[in-house]
Amino acid sequence: MTDTLLATTGGFGLSRRRLLGLAAAMALSAVPAMGLNSPAQAQASDAAQRIADHFSSVRAMSGEFVQFGPRGEQTGGKFFLERPGRIRFNYEAPSNFKVISDGQSVVILNPKMRTSDLYPLSKTPLKLLLDDRIDLSGSKVKSVTEEDDLTTIKLSDRQVFGNSTITMMFDPKTYELRQWTITDAQGKDTTVMVFNVKQGGSFPPDTFKIDYKLNRELNTKKKND
Repeated sequence: MTDTLLATTGGFGLSRRRLLGLAAAMALSAVPAMGLNSPAQAQASDAAQRIADHFSSVRAMSGEFVQFGPRGEQTGGKFFLERPGRIRFNYEAPSNFKVISDGQSVVILNPKMRTSDLYPLSKTPLKLLLDDRIDLSGSKVKSVTEEDDLTTIKLSDRQVFGNSTITMMFDPKTYELRQWTITDAQGKDTTVMVFNVKQGGSFPPDTFKIDYKLNRELNTKKKND
């Protein structure tokens, strides 16, 4: 089960029903513990920016994920990422959901219910995760916390997805992304952890392909039912 990965704004907001089966997205110098919590203070340290730059430099990766929803529900599957803007989550049975971003749009496919919901990538927190570079300057950074074994970076963009935030947790020594949490406007969290991660490689051309024709057909049928 899933909840709140694509927490969007305006007419692109997702209902709880549609969010069921969605929120995957991926589970990065030991420094004395330090919290930067106000917008004015939330400029990334040099160490945090180095971590973000390292993560951005990984152009492709794949692996497995486990997702925990706000009610404690758990699901998992496999993911594939290719920067910029492309990611795919294949959820395991029984849900078999698929979440695909082709760099422009994100689709949520529910094979069991025969639904296909399409959203602009630019209106989701995934955009911050999949950008060419994660820029920790300016007002997008809400907090940076550095500890011996974990660096936590909290980002938001009110103009893009309202009051939702994405919090990324990195190993400060290896710079690897451990997990991220999407918090929606109601304060409900969905956390994704990744493991068995392989960096680099290439994927078949259709890995990040969205079937826009199928999306139109399914939504036309839904309107006519």
